[in-house]
This record gives sequence, C-alpha cells and structure tokens, in this order.
Amino acid sequence: MPALRSWVLGLESRVCRSAARRKGMSLVEVLIVLTIVGTLMAIAIPHSLLMLDRISVHSAAGDLAMTLSSARDFALSSHSSVAVDLAGPHGEVRVMRGSDVLFMRNIASAHGVQLTHSRDSLTFGPLGLGRGAANLSIVVRRRAAVETVFVSRLGRIR
Repeated sequence: MPALRSWVLGLESRVCRSAARRKGMSLVEVLIVLTIVGTLMAIAIPHSLLMLDRISVHSAAGDLAMTLSSARDFALSSHSSVAVDLAGPHGEVRVMRGSDVLFMRNIASAHGVQLTHSRDSLTFGPLGLGRGAANLSIVVRRRAAVETVFVSRLGRIR
C-alpha cells in the first residue's frame, strides 16, 4: 500500500505542477480564436448593416405615408384643399393650406434616407381626391434598401 500511496501522491504533484505552470493561453490559441472571431464578424457585419438600412427605409416610408394620410384626412375634415410640398432641399415634406404651413416633417434627415419623387407637390381636394394629371411616387432609399410610396389620383396611399 505505501507504494500505491506514493504513486498517487506523485501523480497529484505532477498534475498540480502542470496546472500551476499553465495559467494562460499560448500565442497559437489566441491567433486561432482571433481568426474565427474575425471570420464571423466579416460574415455578420454586412448583413447587419443591410438590416439596419432596411429598418430605416421602412420607418421613413411609414412616416411619409402617415404624413400624406394626415394631409388627406385634414383636407376631408376641413372641406378644403390641402397641398403637400416635397420640394424642400433637405427632404422636407410640408403640408399647407393656402399659404399657411400646417405641419412640416424632415423625413430624410430624421431617418438618414434619400427621397426622390416623380412630382414636386400633391394636392388633396375637399373630397380627399388627389388633384393633378398623374399619380405621385416617392422612392425612399438608403444604400441598397429601397421602398416606394405611391399616391393615386383617388388619394389612396400605399
């Protein structure tokens, strides 16, 4: 038994010495971990940026549709013509009755998007119908993410 006991104690001391000697990671292990993390980030970051762009564009398109819908609702409730001006230099959308500005939204700056449109303005008549010769389309863009908001002559917004 004493021989077995000394063998077990000798094994324990060797394990304790190797554990005490090995407190950190080797350079090769650190480089492997950094390579794996770098590869995963190279895959994940572009997808994350595209997702954030889509979120911003979707939010801006919703904000724009709500502004247009509010302008139409105001025209219906006040029984008067309401104009929506899209010609602002910084992506401003102004809702006006006559020369009075009812409200203004700076959608492009608020969401970090670009707005391009087929016409500079739109007018909703007292019945909520769009006035003018053509439909209005507004393209909301941020890098690769794009959404389009349409306003028909009948005043429908989609």
